[in-house]
Amino acid sequence: MPITKGYQQLVAEAMAQVKTYSVEDVKARLDDPHVQVVDIRDVRELEREGTVPGCINAPRGMLEFWVDPASPYYKPVFGDESKEYILFCGAGWRSALATQALQNMGMTNVAHIDGGFTEWVKQGAPVETMAQHKARRHDKAA
Repeated sequence: MPITKGYQQLVAEAMAQVKTYSVEDVKARLDDPHVQVVDIRDVRELEREGTVPGCINAPRGMLEFWVDPASPYYKPVFGDESKEYILFCGAGWRSALATQALQNMGMTNVAHIDGGFTEWVKQGAPVETMAQHKARRHDKAA
């Protein structure tokens, strides 16, 4: 069966429909209590490359389930309507598609980072290791 709409078209359509921030935009808002940065990459990517300080990890495959209060997998961190959730992945493709999916679910407080984590690192934005990320989460829970 031939593919009638490839990934490039899907990503282009998503990019036309979602709010996109530059690395500089997001970096300037890292300490804003009304912003929650969300890393949707696989945990192996986080272990290998690190992540954005202060972010939460919500693997792409579970995102819709974690966001929906009716799901048995719901995570209350996604229930704060006063926050803007800014997603990122490796290159900005998965996060564009994920942002579009969340918009399709009714979320209006969602955006993504142009160029993803690759662009984040390229521009010298702050990065934390997986060990630092886990320690920060542990400290927050204590």
